[in-house]
Amino acid sequence: MMSLDLRQFIESAIDRQFISADDVQALKGHIAKDGLGSKTEVEALLALDRTVPADASWLPAVTSLVADFVVHGRQPAGSVEHEDALWLATVLEVGGPTRTAMAIAYAVLDQAAHVGAALLDFIMRGRQQEREQSIAA
Repeated sequence: MMSLDLRQFIESAIDRQFISADDVQALKGHIAKDGLGSKTEVEALLALDRTVPADASWLPAVTSLVADFVVHGRQPAGSVEHEDALWLATVLEVGGPTRTAMAIAYAVLDQAAHVGAALLDFIMRGRQQEREQSIAA
């Protein structure tokens, strides 16, 4: 389930085809001030990230929101068990190892005491792709 405020935020950003710094402030200060409440909300924000260009403030905001949800909003807190790691890796993989996806994966790795193998595999694939792209360039 997704909050009405978050749904409106996403629809507005899609209509305008941009996520502004003011949008990010509204997201952090009002819409998601208590964090994200469901996997659906995470998935919606990640889909938005892949669809609409954004102000530079978007990356740290969405990274923080998603990492906090995954690490502290799920049980057991502080640990990302196999099921959640697999879900997150799958959702992040949809757009490939984008800058946002990798930032989120690293933030989760930094904050969690334990991370399931699926997320570690995603990070390794992303690092490999980065190396291959830098060699090709």
